[in-house]
Amino acid sequence: MTPEQEARIQIDRQLQLSGWAVQDYASVNLGASLGVAVREFPVKGGTADYLLFVDRAAVGVVEAKKVGATLSGVAEQSGLYVTGLPSHIPHAQFPLPFCYESTGIETFFRDLRDPEPRSRRVFSFHRPETLRDWLAQGATLRGRLAHLPPLEKSNLRDCQFEAITNLEQSLAAGHPRSLVQMATGSGKTFTAVSSI
Repeated sequence: MTPEQEARIQIDRQLQLSGWAVQDYASVNLGASLGVAVREFPVKGGTADYLLFVDRAAVGVVEAKKVGATLSGVAEQSGLYVTGLPSHIPHAQFPLPFCYESTGIETFFRDLRDPEPRSRRVFSFHRPETLRDWLAQGATLRGRLAHLPPLEKSNLRDCQFEAITNLEQSLAAGHPRSLVQMATGSGKTFTAVSSI
């Protein structure tokens, strides 16, 4: 067994634990489950290790690599597969929005609908219901953070208004982590609650 085949055994198991029906391309039944992961699906430019279907429509790919492979350079390859879907295959949108790269030990995820898509580590594959719900929302969380409603100053002190405004600008710029530093007695708790 090759190292990539060993990784696929782990990936199959993880997909199944996340609610996916894993099938071979030769015996596809998209009605078997809400989420179906089809192995070795031919696309333009190659073969996707797994093509993910939710409600009988393609939504993403999983690129499998052997344990120990550096996944950061694999995003290009899975990116080709989400744009290489044959036109006769039903799909939720084009290009397919969801990309995974996995060794069975480590898994990266990328949502191509984000304003600036980037891979991030995840503990497991998302459930089909989760991907279906994200597609129904239209804009991604990062996309919605870029267009927050204007902040009303009404009950906020100047330092609180400035802190929340800067926090929102940071989130809109795609920075998921921020530090708000305020003096003692300036109303940090009220600021935190107001920002939420």
